[in-house]
Amino acid sequence: MSTPQAQTAAKRTGAGTAARVAIVVAVVAVAALLFQRLRVSHDFFDMKIYLSAVRWWGDGNDLYDYAQPDRVQGALYFTYPPFAAALLFLFGLLPTGAVAALFTLGTVAAVLVTTYWLVGPLARRWQQPAWFAVGVAAPLVLLIEPLRETLTFGQINMLLIVLIMLDLLVLGPRGSRWTGVGIGLATAIKLIPGLFIVYLLITRQWRAAVTAAVTAAGATLLAAAVAPRASWQFWTSALWDTARVGRLDYTGNQSLQGLLARLVAPAEPAKGVWLLLALAVLALGLWRAARAGRAGDRVAALALTGLLSGLISPITWPHHLYWFVPAVVALVAAALDTSGARRWAWLAFAAAAYAVPLLGVVSLVDWGVAAVPTDTPGLFLARNAYVLASLVLVAFLPIRDRTSDYPMSRTD
Repeated sequence: MSTPQAQTAAKRTGAGTAARVAIVVAVVAVAALLFQRLRVSHDFFDMKIYLSAVRWWGDGNDLYDYAQPDRVQGALYFTYPPFAAALLFLFGLLPTGAVAALFTLGTVAAVLVTTYWLVGPLARRWQQPAWFAVGVAAPLVLLIEPLRETLTFGQINMLLIVLIMLDLLVLGPRGSRWTGVGIGLATAIKLIPGLFIVYLLITRQWRAAVTAAVTAAGATLLAAAVAPRASWQFWTSALWDTARVGRLDYTGNQSLQGLLARLVAPAEPAKGVWLLLALAVLALGLWRAARAGRAGDRVAALALTGLLSGLISPITWPHHLYWFVPAVVALVAAALDTSGARRWAWLAFAAAAYAVPLLGVVSLVDWGVAAVPTDTPGLFLARNAYVLASLVLVAFLPIRDRTSDYPMSRTD
C-alpha cells in the first residue's frame, strides 16, 4: 500500500500535469486564432512555381527558361540550383494537392523537431517536461510571419533548417563523423547555407567543414551528371542574373541590399556601398559567431550565422528569416541564467525580438507594387523591421559560456 505522502505526491504530480496540458491547449488555441487573423493566403504560390517549372522541364524544355507572371515582380523564375530541381522533380510526378499536404505536414513536423532541439535543453535544466516546453513554444513558432509565409507559399525553408540544425545541435555535440552532411546538402539545395561552412571553418571544426564542402560539391556534381544542360545554364547564366530573383526595393526583401534599395528608390543602390556594408556586418557577425562557438553556446552561434545569411544575401524574403527563433531562445536562456533587473532586461529584449517576426513586414500592410519612399522614421522602421532587428541581434545577442553543456567534440 502506498503511504499518505506518496498519495499526496501523486496528486500533486497529476495536478501539475493537468495544469501543463491546460496551458498547452490554451496556447495552441490562441495561436491558431491569431494565425488565421494574421496570415495572408498565398495558395501555395511558390510550391506551384516549383511544380510547374519541373513539369515544364520534364516536357523537354530548359528549366531556367520557365517564367510565371507576377503582379509585383513582373515575372518569377525557378532560381534554385539543379540539385534542388532534381529533388523537386519527384514531387512534380504527384498531384498538386498531395504535394501541398506533404509540404504542410513536413513544415509542421520540422517545427516540432527543431523546437525540441532548441528548448529541450532549457526544459531539462529547469526541470520541466520537454513535451510541455515544445507544446508552448511550437505554436508560437508557427505563428510568426516567416512560418505563416512558409506554410501558405508552400516553401521548403524548414527542410534546410532541419539539415543545418541537425549538424550544429545534434550531431556536432556528439562528435559524429556525419557532422557537416546536413549543411552540405542544404548548400546544394540553396546556396546561402554555405555561410555555415564558413562558420565551421572559423570555429576550427575542420572535419565537419570538409564533410560539408565535399557533400555540397558531390550533390552538385551528381546533379550535373543527371542534368548537364540545366547545370550549365544555372552556373553560367541564371545564377548571375539578379533580375530573375525579384525587385530589390520591394518591402519583402529584408536584406541589407533591400534596405539600401528602398533608401534610394527608384534609383539603383550603389554596389560598392552595399559590398562594404555587407563585409563589415559579415566580419562583426562571424567574429561573434566564432566567440559563441568557442563558448559552447551553439544556439547563439546558430542564430548569429543564420541572421548574417539573411543580411548579406542580395534578396531575403520573410520566409527565409526563421533565425529569429533561435535568437529568442538564446535571449530567454540568458534571462534564466540571471536574476533581478538583468533578467527582466533580457526578457524584454526577447519579447521585442519575437514581436518583429510576429507582426512582420508584408502580412499586415499591402505596400503595393510601386516603390514607397521611406520619408518618415516610422515608415522606415516598419518597412525595414527585419533588417534593423537582425543588425541589433548580431551586435548584441548574448553569448553564454556553455562549454560544460557542450564539450568540444572530436570533430573540433
